Amino acid sequence: MASVLQEAWAIFQSYILPALPFVALVLIEIHLMYNRRENEVMFGTDSFNEKIKAFEFTPKEVRTLEKLVRSSKFENKDAVLNSSGLFETAVSEFYRIRNVFSVRDETLDAISCLRRKMDFTGANPLSIVCSSRQFNVGDRVDLEFENGLLVKRSQILERSEKTWSVSIEGSVSLAKSISGSRALVRWTRMNDAVYSVRLSVFSASPNKVVFLHSDKLEKEQLRKWVRQVVDFPVTATFPNGEVHSGVLYDLSAGGILLGLTEDCKPDQQFSISFELPTFGVQNVDVKVLNNLGHRNPDFPLYNSISAVFTGSYAWTQEHVLQYIFEATRKSKAKKMGQNDVLT
Repeated sequence: MASVLQEAWAIFQSYILPALPFVALVLIEIHLMYNRRENEVMFGTDSFNEKIKAFEFTPKEVRTLEKLVRSSKFENKDAVLNSSGLFETAVSEFYRIRNVFSVRDETLDAISCLRRKMDFTGANPLSIVCSSRQFNVGDRVDLEFENGLLVKRSQILERSEKTWSVSIEGSVSLAKSISGSRALVRWTRMNDAVYSVRLSVFSASPNKVVFLHSDKLEKEQLRKWVRQVVDFPVTATFPNGEVHSGVLYDLSAGGILLGLTEDCKPDQQFSISFELPTFGVQNVDVKVLNNLGHRNPDFPLYNSISAVFTGSYAWTQEHVLQYIFEATRKSKAKKMGQNDVLT
């Protein structure tokens, strides 16, 4: 026994003891690094302070945003304000470090409010979707369980920072059979992509299934019409007889993006008239998909409105397709000509 202890002590003296000062230095440096990150002024602080004014955050929300920044790996303090993807990355890292189930409710509420105020949810067609926390109550998803059960276009009932639930119509026995199993979840954002992820069922009841969140969504791009950037005057005529002038920003064979001073709502319908070069005046009905607000800096007074064609639009669609084809052909020919000149 004594020989074993002597051998262990010899190993400690020869290998472990000499390394202790180095380990101590590393630990001290890590501590100092985190201390600097927690307390020193970060790069981009002035920009951060300026940008948050526009969102009218509460003091609690500002403090929470600072916590997200300092727990992330970003060097720029304003990074989380620039992109929904960076914001969700910081949120996921914060929850990983703190354990989302241990975070105080007021902090969870603040993070949810931050996401909403910055319009970083999936409802904003310009936001990058990378987390199920960006889904909204009322959105519809498809579920495919391991036992073969398929649930199509089921509504999201609840969404918190910890969990989210989806409506199902089942029984007690069904709930027991899917509890703990895995399900393929698919959420489709119109004119964008299908987002999917495999999740374990956190809990289940006859009327709903509950999941934990994931920031590992797979994205499958939907096939979209080719869009052509334009700058055409457009006239919009509303059902009440009001007529508004605006600008057509881009168009495709399936829809348009136009600028109007009118504050249009999703699903609102009206007719537009615009002149398409070589094809003359086009009159077509449209339905609003989204009002993106004042997003075009060239036309600051106009709301950017995405809309799809409705009613009888076959001729307009054909004309638009031909126009885009010809515009694309001319653009390619011009680029080839420039390349020939350079060579």
